[in-house]
Amino acid sequence: MAFKHRFATAPVVFAGLILFLGLCGAISSARAATFTIVGFGDSLMAGYSLAPGQGFTDRLQAALKAKGLDVTVANAGVSGDTSSGGLARLDWSVPDGTRLVILELGANDMLRGLSPDIAEKNLDAMLGKLKQRNIAVLLAGMRAAPNLGADYQKAFDAIYP
Repeated sequence: MAFKHRFATAPVVFAGLILFLGLCGAISSARAATFTIVGFGDSLMAGYSLAPGQGFTDRLQAALKAKGLDVTVANAGVSGDTSSGGLARLDWSVPDGTRLVILELGANDMLRGLSPDIAEKNLDAMLGKLKQRNIAVLLAGMRAAPNLGADYQKAFDAIYP
């Protein structure tokens, strides 16, 4: 049931991605050459417990191709991954030639009750590394579960603008 709720936001992310690509002028350049997007995250990105072809990256690639775009969307999601794990594998998980990374990490940090400061520091480091490589980033945010307390929830929710 949690996946159903979280995947309900996929149309919003998809609309934001189309807007982002359009604003960057990437749609026109994607028509000329393959535009590589990497979905980098945890089980939500990996498509945990979904049928083959039903994960976010598969559906995003199909939707963009249906719009006539020459796009490859690679799935670099790892179930159970934290922001620390993501930072450790970022360099070898995002190949050269990648134009856009959809960065979706932090939920497992929150579910484990890890300090929001650590998640924020790791996300900032990943954003910096991707910026150095001239890779655009779409950061997918999330909200803390209320059972962790109001202070934790406030601190965690502030990570994602």
